[in-house]
Amino acid sequence: MQVRSLPVVQNWDGHSCGDCCRSYAVPVTADERRRIEAQGWEKLPEFAGVPYFVKRGGEFFLNHRADGGCVFLGLDKLCRIHGKFGSAAKPLACRIYPFLLVPAGDHWNLGLRLACPSAADNKGRPLTEQLHDAREYAAFFESTAAPGALTGPPPALQGRQVVPWGDVARIAAAVSKLLADDAEPFERRWRKVLFVVATLKKAKFDGGGDPKKAVTAGRLSELLHVLGEAAGDDEPDTAEEVKRPGWAGRTVFRQLVAVFSRKDHGAEKGTAQRGPLRRFVSAVRFATGCGVVPKVHAALPDAATFAAGEVSLGPLSDTSVSLLARWHRVKVESLQFCGAPNFGLAVWEGLESLALTFPAAMWLARVLAAGGRTPDAAVAQAVRMVDDNFGFNPLLGSARQKFALRVLANRGDLTRLVAWYGRTQ
Repeated sequence: MQVRSLPVVQNWDGHSCGDCCRSYAVPVTADERRRIEAQGWEKLPEFAGVPYFVKRGGEFFLNHRADGGCVFLGLDKLCRIHGKFGSAAKPLACRIYPFLLVPAGDHWNLGLRLACPSAADNKGRPLTEQLHDAREYAAFFESTAAPGALTGPPPALQGRQVVPWGDVARIAAAVSKLLADDAEPFERRWRKVLFVVATLKKAKFDGGGDPKKAVTAGRLSELLHVLGEAAGDDEPDTAEEVKRPGWAGRTVFRQLVAVFSRKDHGAEKGTAQRGPLRRFVSAVRFATGCGVVPKVHAALPDAATFAAGEVSLGPLSDTSVSLLARWHRVKVESLQFCGAPNFGLAVWEGLESLALTFPAAMWLARVLAAGGRTPDAAVAQAVRMVDDNFGFNPLLGSARQKFALRVLANRGDLTRLVAWYGRTQ
């Protein structure tokens, strides 16, 4: 299948920071294990008695040393396997990161994880110049996938309501266009998207059984345009005009933020995650929203309080707004927000889950700023933390967390959270 790059201006190249080599448990296949074992690392004194792999739950992963780094990470922050044998000798998971390949009918969508510092900073070559590598990865996936695994039906809009892949792409393009509107504050862009989503959730795309009333491709494009215009008239001009989220909404939100911000392994593992008692205390604090924010991620300051999460950062700089827009447009256009890449969520729920990452990141940015970071640095770190979990932390795919998301959306609190944590005063 073809690999299609994103129209979003997104760049990336590795810059040898070593963060991914310290942060992730990298799975390795049997063939990859055999290839690494044949490379002769046991001849080096620093590998004497050091296992290359660890086994968890029946799966093998690259081992990590006491300092949190991968066993093959050198002092120069470079991969020893890459340096000695080239990129192709590394496990595929290492080679492809931070790229994402999302099957979308007859082609692959190329995405990117902004958990990577270089991706968040937009450093490197445009993704359009890296399609050769992406096609190589795609060919590997196609050769190893089960028959039909990559050409399945598109994700549902909601329930049993399904539209063709082309219509899913039209929806994604319309949402991306709203998020790219530089004339609007970023929080209002999301409020307009949520207005469109809430309206279309009530629509019957099959025409209620009447083919003449079915929403065809042309009618869908027109409908998306009309609703986008209507959202501008319906949504208040400023975040300050939107009602504050209720107590129940803020309580559910904080518990979701706890999941979006946590780091359970690697060099950035939070101290609040070490041991069942600490995890329990952490959960209680996030539920009550009182006192010091538990250090569920090493980047969180030691003494920042929940009250700090309610203090506005002030007007966001162009740098931060550009990062937020790029982040969410990449997720939308790659279709990472729904279907298999996001725990099987339907299109409308997937967009709501992505919308939630904005107030989650802004809440975290406020807490990080209270610890001494500049607003731009706080927003960048918050984006990395949330994106690290979005679509990957299995807790977000649990029935409980999906229910919490529906509660926020159905009560109207999701739009209020977007406005509340996006306000500039």
